[in-house]
Amino acid sequence: MTLEQNHQTASPSTGTLTHRTGPVIALLVGSAFVVILNETIMGVALPRLMTDLDITAATAQWLTTGFLLTMAIVIPCTGYLLARFPLRGLFFTAMSLFATGTLIAALSPGFEMLLAGRVVQASGTAIMIPLLFTTVLNVVAPERRGRMMGVITIVIAVAPAIGPTVAGVVLSALDWRWMFWLVLPIALLAIALGAVWVRNVTETSHATFDPLSAVLAAIGFGGSIYGLSLIGESASGDTPVSFWVPLVVGAVALGVFVLRQLSLQKTDTAFLDLRTFASRSFSLAVALVVVVMAALFGSLILLPLFLQDALGLDTLEVGLMMLPGGVLMGVIAPIVGALFDRFGPRPLVLPGMSVAAVALWGMTTFDMDTEIWWIVLVYMVLNLGLGFVFTPLLTSALGSLPRALYSHGSAVMSTLQQVAGAAGTALFITLMSLGTRRAEDAGDGPAEALAAGVHSAFLVGAVIATVAVALTLFVRRPADVEEPSPQVVGH
Repeated sequence: MTLEQNHQTASPSTGTLTHRTGPVIALLVGSAFVVILNETIMGVALPRLMTDLDITAATAQWLTTGFLLTMAIVIPCTGYLLARFPLRGLFFTAMSLFATGTLIAALSPGFEMLLAGRVVQASGTAIMIPLLFTTVLNVVAPERRGRMMGVITIVIAVAPAIGPTVAGVVLSALDWRWMFWLVLPIALLAIALGAVWVRNVTETSHATFDPLSAVLAAIGFGGSIYGLSLIGESASGDTPVSFWVPLVVGAVALGVFVLRQLSLQKTDTAFLDLRTFASRSFSLAVALVVVVMAALFGSLILLPLFLQDALGLDTLEVGLMMLPGGVLMGVIAPIVGALFDRFGPRPLVLPGMSVAAVALWGMTTFDMDTEIWWIVLVYMVLNLGLGFVFTPLLTSALGSLPRALYSHGSAVMSTLQQVAGAAGTALFITLMSLGTRRAEDAGDGPAEALAAGVHSAFLVGAVIATVAVALTLFVRRPADVEEPSPQVVGH
């Protein structure tokens, strides 16, 4: 059933989408897809940018690192923002920031302005993701959340997966600035539709803002993401500072942040309420989502490098090779959501994680002689497995929380997804770099050495995914904590 059908046929009394909430959800999903697409769109464009802007690889990488850093700093604040401010205002803030950042990037004559545009873009993206989660939790009944989370999976997992494809197609015919010019009208259209459709279908409260918690979260999560991003660069010997410095600073700040939240929770004034982890379903699902996101983003960064630098393919060919996997995940996501509503998470998560582990073992076979069709097939199998995991885990995690913790659970989940993506990228790049160096020392050529490094990275990834399969045995369908009933609290 489509979103359009939902909002035409459902009624407030059923707890499903209504004529007011249906268009809101549809617009949020579409907008979130566009903004998240930009998270990975720069990957295959970096070589072109290095040439056009006359910058080094380490400098160019900041276009991705800066985006992730901004996300890591802003997302923890959304627990407070979603509780305190109405949906309509937050939507316009998020999309206006994204559109402004897109315009800045499109007009940028050099690296500095382009980086500024990416940071502004990321600020809007960071608000949009938890906003989508929290809205769905508030207006969709538990028995239909699987279907809706299946749609959200298209946003969370498929948009990053097809980012390289979109970039490859654009760069094959146009200047890199067109990656932003083509997105800008879509962002402006979303703002225009929002003026008509978006209403305040979620409730607000008088949440308390704690400046110290905000600073600690920024240092803690920002330092962790930055340190993780430096690990891969340090493996190739090119970093402005040792990765240990931001990692240690980030870890200390996170420790203090956690202690402060535990203290503030006693008076219900926590900046990011950690009582979400009191739910066993939430904690286990979050742990598995971290593994899944690490595997997805690790493979998203590694495969293009292998295909371009080892096999000599161009950006368009690489983008088109990765497209079927992203499309497959998008096609199965709503189906998986419907299956979750009927059977619960374990019958889906266990085989899904098993298939993903098998695919990662298949990726360990990639070398200089590997056929293109085999690479495409294995990547599709990986996306198939992950597609059966994302929706059940997200639904189990967030659906196990009481209404009062929806906004905080969404913020926690979204933050840890970013940390996991950075950790997966750092792990895979580091293992690839170390494996490449060993192969070069053994006398292999550059391409062969890179292929050997890729093998090492996917081998460790396969082992981690295999261990994660065991964790899926403990996944359970969450009890219905609190039946949501949509309430329109204003215009």
